[in-house]
Amino acid sequence: MSGIVGIYYLNQEPIDRENIGQMLDILAHRGPDGADIWCEGSVGLGHRMLWTTPESLLEKLPLVNHSKNLVITADARIDNREELIVALELNDRPAEKITDSQLILAAYEKWGEQCPEKLLGDFAFAIWDKHKQILFCARDHVGVKPFYYYHQSGQGFIFASEIKALFCLPFVPKRLNEVRMADYVALMMEDKVITTYDEILRLPPAHTMVVSQSGIELNCYWSLDPNRELILDSDEAYAEAFRDIFTEAVRCRLRSAFAIGSHLSGGLDSSSITCVARKLLAETGDAQLHSFSNIFDKVTECDERPFINAVLEQGGLIPHYVHADQFGPLSDVDEIWEYEDEALLGPSHHYPWRLNQAAQQAGMRIVLDGLDGDNVVFHGVSRLTELAHQGQWETFVQEAEAFSEHFGNSPQGLLKHYSILHLKTLAKQFRWIAFGKAVHQIHKRFGISRKHLLLNHGLKALVPEAINQLWRKWRRQDKSASSVSPLVNRNFAERIGIDQRIQALDKSDQPSLTVREDHWRNLTQGIFPLILEQLDRYNAAFSLEARHPFMDKRLLEFCLALPSEQKLYQGWSRMVLRRGMADILPKAVQWRGGKAHMGPNFIHGLLTLNRQVFDDVILNKLELIEGYVDTDFLRQVHRRMTSGGRVREKDCMTVWQGIILALWLDRTQATP
Repeated sequence: MSGIVGIYYLNQEPIDRENIGQMLDILAHRGPDGADIWCEGSVGLGHRMLWTTPESLLEKLPLVNHSKNLVITADARIDNREELIVALELNDRPAEKITDSQLILAAYEKWGEQCPEKLLGDFAFAIWDKHKQILFCARDHVGVKPFYYYHQSGQGFIFASEIKALFCLPFVPKRLNEVRMADYVALMMEDKVITTYDEILRLPPAHTMVVSQSGIELNCYWSLDPNRELILDSDEAYAEAFRDIFTEAVRCRLRSAFAIGSHLSGGLDSSSITCVARKLLAETGDAQLHSFSNIFDKVTECDERPFINAVLEQGGLIPHYVHADQFGPLSDVDEIWEYEDEALLGPSHHYPWRLNQAAQQAGMRIVLDGLDGDNVVFHGVSRLTELAHQGQWETFVQEAEAFSEHFGNSPQGLLKHYSILHLKTLAKQFRWIAFGKAVHQIHKRFGISRKHLLLNHGLKALVPEAINQLWRKWRRQDKSASSVSPLVNRNFAERIGIDQRIQALDKSDQPSLTVREDHWRNLTQGIFPLILEQLDRYNAAFSLEARHPFMDKRLLEFCLALPSEQKLYQGWSRMVLRRGMADILPKAVQWRGGKAHMGPNFIHGLLTLNRQVFDDVILNKLELIEGYVDTDFLRQVHRRMTSGGRVREKDCMTVWQGIILALWLDRTQATP
């Protein structure tokens, strides 16, 4: 993890090194091991260095090639080094003397703008090509490394690892982007390009960008294939293949010149990474792995120590603990705003912040993170819909009942939900013969009248949404006519056109026909890179590099291509991981069902530890957000939550959005 910045004046204005220096100064936390600048004419590149890998100790960035016609600045870790060294014929020196930025620059010299297709790892980089007079930029496959930019046609192009660095230049506007504000309050973060600021954009994951006097050209160099299916001989073959790919995803992220830590929650994802990493380090004789875990002494229903301890009892770990019920979701916001450029997404943000703080105090520079293994390996519950589509009703019932037993759901509720989802899909496809057969099965199973199923889940499914909205409005149900949260200010929603934007970008309400289609939709959500960007800043604040084995391109492609029964089988979700981690994970973790719900600790933190801040926002700061939020509704939610009765989970998310948005707007100096 490091920091990169750059300026390219398209009007040929000469670079002022002081501007690059100011950008680097504000990113000092990203690279405490040094900073450097390269400038020539109207182009300037800067770099902040954080040593992590053995090769990075030798690295000098920005780097100029031997011909002095190419210059690179990069925030990168390249994982397929051996393969690239052979392909690029870099055999004139030991591999440990070749830095990752040298590999990228050599790849550009050989393959040009197609070079990112040859790279594995996490990267964001920019190369100035003097002969072509272009700035070539690229970002890794899933967006682990951030890349923000501002472009003024015919004037200039500025980029940086964090938005705050762009604002060091006086001509970069600091205006709020109301479309993104609408996305935030509507909880619809599908747009992978825009930010909370007008004209400040993100280079999307798996994209390259060429900046020249002619303008900007964006190209996508990789995407997940939703049609590929992997066929192997047996369950054991799938499990072995998963284990091999997952082990390699962890192994290549252990390349380090320093001690390594791993977030260990006791869930399947973090435990799998921790156990595999420990095993690999033991085999090579390297230092022991450090683990960092949240524990709960007061809010005991959130505590996962039985599962954490099951991993620790296998040995080979140096454990560290954070008492996560001693701080709340608003305890660190003043410090967080020093590093965070946009409003925070989820109410669990404070857990990685404190874990990273503990990792820094323990001397770590690298932490392994189990981010979103849920979506990568995939629970596969949509296999129930797939089985219904295939008419395999007996297997459908068996899987639903077994899933309910393992995960504590209502079997009848699960069966009913996916049966009706199947009906709606058939109706929209005009498959009336199959629809009739499904109605018979559902009537037989649940006793729901055929007339009700035909009317409410057949014919009504065919009515266009626009007509449904008109009908609801006619019945004086204006709020329910919108797909937007009641938190949103309706005048603002109508002015921005939030309903239309949701319909254009959000496909979550359209049922998937197969598990693979559902899986692909989850993996390509816009919120995916957004969470990675926020986590990057949470790590950068403590001069840490986070490494995410589940974000490995090879693992993503493998898991998506698996048959549905490798995702959900005999009621067990993520079956290929459970089988693949046999004899690596403790059985208590390998075959656990759900995981602890953090809601009780959020409520404890907000209403007990952070109550003063919570009340102060509601009493004194709501005018900051009244243009975006229905503040009367927010006050109602506040009254419900503080009345002493049961707190609803939906209220928690509503109040979190309002509070954090008000605190952020109070902090930022952006203009509306």
